Amino acid sequence: MTTRPALSCLVTALIWLLATGCAQPSRDTSPATPSLSADPKLHNALPSSIRGNRTLRIATDASYAPASSFAPDGHTIVGFEPDLGAALGKILGVRVTFANHSFTTLAQLLSSHRTDLVMSAMTDTRAREKKIDFVDYFSAGSSIIVQRGNPAGIADLSTLCGHLIALERGTVQVDLVARAQHNCTASRPVIVHLYPTNTDALVQIRTGRADAILTDYPPAAALVTDPRTSAYYQLASTAQYEPGPYGIGVAKDQPQLRDTIASALQHLIQTGAYRHILDRWGVIAGALPAATTNAGQQP
Repeated sequence: MTTRPALSCLVTALIWLLATGCAQPSRDTSPATPSLSADPKLHNALPSSIRGNRTLRIATDASYAPASSFAPDGHTIVGFEPDLGAALGKILGVRVTFANHSFTTLAQLLSSHRTDLVMSAMTDTRAREKKIDFVDYFSAGSSIIVQRGNPAGIADLSTLCGHLIALERGTVQVDLVARAQHNCTASRPVIVHLYPTNTDALVQIRTGRADAILTDYPPAAALVTDPRTSAYYQLASTAQYEPGPYGIGVAKDQPQLRDTIASALQHLIQTGAYRHILDRWGVIAGALPAATTNAGQQP
């Protein structure tokens, strides 16, 4: 493992504070959901291990405000995903815990049953469906973030050629940029540097070591509109590339858990609690009309 210079560490800390500051609800601080009560039928449909512990374990990469990120205390995970998770727990009659993990390890955590679910702004794709199942709960595309003033003059995917792009490892944006390479010449390819978290990638833009970062639209919009970060970042354009559903990941050998989660989510949609949560975090535009499973598209 290499060590970063002291200045870089200070900048990383600043970006972390700024990014997590965006994780606070954009509206009032009223309870996240209308009154909800447990559904005995759905509770009894849960695996015996979850019923026995009365706990549903959810893994996330908490570097993606406003989906999931750390609160200013550096410990509590907040966002519209933890709020949705807590509401699902009320319907299922169990306690819900969120634990932070590297994005690239999330699928393995599911397959080894070290977590029950994954909820981490993970786009449901046909490729990922080969490894895990999904209950889809949100829709978003990818956006290009540049440094305020856009010194590199990046406008869209076609203008990434010859520029250094920072990306979070394991995300759909890595594949998106790989496909964009086909528009470049051998002498001017897109130069891609991969980082463990979205926050790490943002450091590269903030310090001028990368020309752009690609990330999902909700965290991109939060960064460029929040007064604490808007002086440093802007969108290259309003385009959202390859929109698709976020999915709650479930292990392939847990179809009953998948279907139970889908039923609980559908209950939240029908009661209005789902839209209440998304509206509270300012992301109502990504709402889905109904809970679906494995509805990912092939890019």
